[in-house]
Amino acid sequence: MAYKSLSACVSDLEKHGHLIRIKEEVDPYLEMAAIHLRVYENNGPAILFEKVKGSPFPAVSNLFGTLERSKFIFRDTLPKVQQLVSLRNDPMKALKNPLKYAGSAMSALSALPLRTLSAKNKFLKTSISKLPQIVNWPMDGGPFVTMPQVYTEDVDKPGILNANLGMYRIQLGGNDYIQDKEIGLHYQIHRGIGVHQSKANALGKPLKVSIFVGGPPSHPLAAVMPLPEGLSEMTFAGALGDRRFRYFYDDEGFCISADADFIITGMVYPNENKPEGPFGDHLGYYSLAHPFPLMKVHNVYHKKDAIWSFTVVGRPPQEDTSFGALIHEITGSAIPQEIHGLKEVHAVDAAGVHPLLFAIGSERYTPYLKERKPQEILTIANHILGKNQLSLAKYLFIAAREDDENLSTHHISEFLQHILERIDFKTDLHFYTNTTIDTLDYSGDGLNSGSKVVLAAAGSKKRTLWGELPVGLNFPDGFKNAKIAIPGVFTLQAAVYQSPEKTAAEIASLNISLMDADLSGLPLIVLCDDAGFTAENINNLVWITFTRSNPAADIYGVNEFTTNKHWGCKGSLIIDARKKPHHAPELIKSAMVEAKINEMGNQGAALFGLI
Repeated sequence: MAYKSLSACVSDLEKHGHLIRIKEEVDPYLEMAAIHLRVYENNGPAILFEKVKGSPFPAVSNLFGTLERSKFIFRDTLPKVQQLVSLRNDPMKALKNPLKYAGSAMSALSALPLRTLSAKNKFLKTSISKLPQIVNWPMDGGPFVTMPQVYTEDVDKPGILNANLGMYRIQLGGNDYIQDKEIGLHYQIHRGIGVHQSKANALGKPLKVSIFVGGPPSHPLAAVMPLPEGLSEMTFAGALGDRRFRYFYDDEGFCISADADFIITGMVYPNENKPEGPFGDHLGYYSLAHPFPLMKVHNVYHKKDAIWSFTVVGRPPQEDTSFGALIHEITGSAIPQEIHGLKEVHAVDAAGVHPLLFAIGSERYTPYLKERKPQEILTIANHILGKNQLSLAKYLFIAAREDDENLSTHHISEFLQHILERIDFKTDLHFYTNTTIDTLDYSGDGLNSGSKVVLAAAGSKKRTLWGELPVGLNFPDGFKNAKIAIPGVFTLQAAVYQSPEKTAAEIASLNISLMDADLSGLPLIVLCDDAGFTAENINNLVWITFTRSNPAADIYGVNEFTTNKHWGCKGSLIIDARKKPHHAPELIKSAMVEAKINEMGNQGAALFGLI
């Protein structure tokens, strides 16, 4: 559907049974988020909150809560956009099959942004404090915009085709912000807005920022698409929505999306920061308060029938998981096409995305040798870790396609087992120390700082993985409750983490107890605070293991050694995934709010039959 507005999308979803209305007044402090989380967890519909306490504007969430609903929203344009992406990867396809790709020309036409003045008088003005002040988690620093489209232009190349549209969270109040005059702008490294701000700073100029909320659903999706350098998000939004991105400039020179429901304009001045956060983030923890760019508000515009769009961020899976699934549907093999020899790459959502990457590549360097070993896939791994946001990955597991043509990076347990059956811990671990990791990941030794490791496996099976613990396996004091998580992996509950020195002594004691044990079918041991919880399911295993460990600091091994600066171990690999003092607190719901939401699920109440 070529939706002209967010309200048109809401009406279409409601007409087809994909949206419910909550007519009673709901508090934006924790309650709206709690309702969203419950409905999402039950694969429920989109939610229109008609009465938001303290605001004259209604709000909608969970638009993209399931892949099926996202496909429904873009049911008329998805195949055409997939064709466009395919053509970009291989333009020769159109020459080989012109009839099949004939419709792509029309999709390309709708991609061109359209400057218009007709919408200029359709906007009213309001203030930041009158917007829905939605707070997702109890420790959040204030209300946040969680579905924004942040627009900036390149000072060297002004204009919409060189602009960036990204989804960077916005703090509307709290902390030291002056109400209605200042808001916080948080963006992570490797983001397009950072390039624009750096150029403006170098010239000593403030950066103009326009924040759009709402509009056709193709607009927020375009803001999160991993588009190649130089390809405008506005063109993608037009192609996906089958409606050209309409815009104009206000009297102060700020770009205004003519189809957006809300627009906040303002300036970011060089070196002017204020603490932003805490904020419950998609790793399942709070990102803490840190200095981030301060935006001085100029105007807040809104349509007459404006609807505020939001989502709730937390431990995966969440609505942004469905975003990721839709992006995969659209882009398909786009990234593998950019790295020679790469067949698949998957940022594992259950582990918070950036902490864990799975990849499959070709291993063809020495086809004349009988036994394969990681060679070409190491070259591919280096390419991956130098590629845009993929460079933020902390753990990269990479396998060779030649070992199993049916292997998929999207089957987490099976992929891990494939690696563990083949990896040689004496040679196949490769560390990157004192490097950059995700801004939201606090497992390292500072903001954006930590380490990475590549675990590469190629060749025939070296071991059979066990699904049971061997009889008579003993552990030293402080270790207990060993549990098989998946074949080849067991979790082991350890004493509460105290210090690196204490950990070294604990690992030495554990090493002594395991040195002579036969663990050939259990190549990975995960130390944790709760072995039962960690081993309960694959999502718990990867979330605990890879969000609570920093490779260079927290990887150990039975019979470990260092030769020629290379670390390895002759026995099982040990990952210390306990909580550390420098880690951020995990997200915990408010018991009082949860009790109230339970009542909304009673017969006759707003959420009956949905939660």
